[in-house]
Amino acid sequence: MNFQAKNMTSIATLELEAALTSTVDDFADSETPKEISGARILLEGLLQEGVDTITTPARYWPQKDQDVIRQWDDPIYATGHLTILRGNLATEGAVAKISGVKNLKVSGPARVFDSEESCLEAILSGRIKSGDVIVIRYEGPKGGSGMREMLAPTSAIIGAGLGDSVALITDGRFSGGTHGMVVGHVAPEAAVGGPIALVEEGDSITIDANAHLMQLNLPDSELKSRREEWKPRPPHYTRGVLAKYARLVTSSSIGAITDETYPM
Repeated sequence: MNFQAKNMTSIATLELEAALTSTVDDFADSETPKEISGARILLEGLLQEGVDTITTPARYWPQKDQDVIRQWDDPIYATGHLTILRGNLATEGAVAKISGVKNLKVSGPARVFDSEESCLEAILSGRIKSGDVIVIRYEGPKGGSGMREMLAPTSAIIGAGLGDSVALITDGRFSGGTHGMVVGHVAPEAAVGGPIALVEEGDSITIDANAHLMQLNLPDSELKSRREEWKPRPPHYTRGVLAKYARLVTSSSIGAITDETYPM
């Protein structure tokens, strides 16, 4: 089967959904970037490193007389732009975007908000200060419902001149264009009683991207006490598609899928 696609991502998505195996012929009409055989050089690099994800006939392998796509052993950066954090605040994990972040380890007092809108109002009114760790919760797959992107608060942080001096964590999502220490996909989410639901205003939080750590600096006994007192919030929706979604959706740590029998 030949797909007319503009990038490798669409091909990969189709492969996953249709369980198909594609060849480089499928990329023949790709527009990205055709002049240097972008898809083909990526495929060659993967094959050479033993990443057997796709069939690539040797006749399609390109010359290496270009410097747009870097070779496997000569990356632009030693690490990628995303890193996974774990700790007592994200026992199933969280995703931090670290490209361009000046301080990969931050600690500060929690500023806790139970919605994107309440956080945005606090930023715009000047109540967020340098050194704060903003916590936006109940925005995960179940709590949202739907795991909204926290674009407005992260943009407002930049507008307030706080991009390099505050951190933000959320069980929702964030934009790929986000700047600064932003951690999303915190799991388990607040709506199911994840540790992010137990954070209180002023609690000390540490984020250390080098150590892949996100920690609520409280003793286990205090967390246990708070967990015993925690009660789930009423759902935003009780009827309709979003209500059904909230009932079925799983943790963001396994893709926020709605069918646990789906092969992972």
